Amino acid sequence: MLRQLTLDLGTPPPSTFDNFFAGVNAELVTRLRELDNALAAGPVADRTFYVWGEAGSGRTHLLQALVHEAPPGHARFAGPQSSLAAFGFDPRVALYAIDDCDALSAAQQIAVFNLFNEVRAHPTSALVAAGNAPPIGMTVREDLRTRLGWGLVFHLAPLPDDAKAAVLKRAARERGIMLADDVPAYLLTHFRRDMPSLMALLDALDRFSLEQKRAVTLPLLRTMLASPGADERRGGSTGSITGPAAGGASAAPASSASGPAAAHEGPGTGASLADPAGSYAVSPASSKIGPHG
Repeated sequence: MLRQLTLDLGTPPPSTFDNFFAGVNAELVTRLRELDNALAAGPVADRTFYVWGEAGSGRTHLLQALVHEAPPGHARFAGPQSSLAAFGFDPRVALYAIDDCDALSAAQQIAVFNLFNEVRAHPTSALVAAGNAPPIGMTVREDLRTRLGWGLVFHLAPLPDDAKAAVLKRAARERGIMLADDVPAYLLTHFRRDMPSLMALLDALDRFSLEQKRAVTLPLLRTMLASPGADERRGGSTGSITGPAAGGASAAPASSASGPAAAHEGPGTGASLADPAGSYAVSPASSKIGPHG
């Protein structure tokens, strides 16, 4: 039996490198955080990146952080919902963040291919792309697939449960929540294990504890889940979380042999968090794969 909880997610905090749980994947985070300054300081050897992982693994968070922390006008974010103009090269833009390459239209794929070539020709610019599969497994134009594999490729692998619990505890501390030790374990064994869903539950629990003027404990969590309002759609942006009413959920898939990188992705406004394929990744190692086509 599945229990579905509809939540008022409100406005999520901006995606930054500081609220991205890197773990030992510091290389990727450091490279992206320092990329704009590195381009301004002089020639950079690696200026094209491709980051791939499962839904909810943190790809979008990283790209949004890259744009958010760059000076105004220095970075541009584009994806399947963007106009073709968003993929055009502009010498005033140093960083291009292209999301969901696997979902781009045929015209957008051509535009990204042309943008990639422009970036390669201009030493003061860089491109960071993301998708749901490694370049060799992407169902896009062959010339674009090859270009995406030319640079550094990072895989975002699923988080182990102990790391997910650590993320929840850290997020609770940042919100000023005194989180009982048994709450993360209960969430991980009774509900969706992907981090967007878990973070949405934590936010809902925070609000409920304020309403009830009670500490965040396992009894409070059970009270919230049993309350009549838990299954009602509330005003504002909403998302739904589905998980088993009892017992554990299956573990996230194992990382690939190509080696994992890192990620953290929180809930987005109005996002549906009930996709069973979603996962949230911070993995124990990062991989840097050389050029391949």
